[in-house]
Amino acid sequence: MGVIVPAGSAARSSVEGYDPQVHDRFFEVVNHELGEKGFVTAPLDDVITWARTGSLMWMTFGLACCAVEMMQASMPRFDMERFGMAPRASPRQSDLMIVAGTLTNKMAPALRKVYDQMPDPRYVLSMGSCANGGGYYHYSYSVVRGCDRVVPVDVYVPGCPPTAEALLYGLLQLQKKIRRTGTIAR
Repeated sequence: MGVIVPAGSAARSSVEGYDPQVHDRFFEVVNHELGEKGFVTAPLDDVITWARTGSLMWMTFGLACCAVEMMQASMPRFDMERFGMAPRASPRQSDLMIVAGTLTNKMAPALRKVYDQMPDPRYVLSMGSCANGGGYYHYSYSVVRGCDRVVPVDVYVPGCPPTAEALLYGLLQLQKKIRRTGTIAR
């Protein structure tokens, strides 16, 4: 919990990170009064962003060998659920799609259809060289050269296949991106 300094105090300048544009005296007083009674106050968009980053329901779109690493990341050794990320089988219950593997021209319309069925805000993580840019099959006539040609991608995880640790790192980077950008329209 942050340090609350009374208004007009000389010690205010010594508090690290104090910015008069961010800290409002009224809210500091309310926070102090409610904090003593067991309540916590926070801006609504901070609470919503915290909830979104702490409950990413991901939908698997495993197309090739990267899907094995994606499954490994959700197993007990790496345990993605400790970060609040749980798999869902339906796109209507998911807010994150992990595209893992080679996206072919025949599968691209299905990927777009599943993406369109997801509720807003929705995020896409591209996992592996094939999903990122076609990979080894880049010059094949039947391969899409990156899933970002079909759906907007938020985070790219490189590798062939990327390890489970790399996928977890990519997911943590997505959480940072959600915290940084915010999703409430003003």
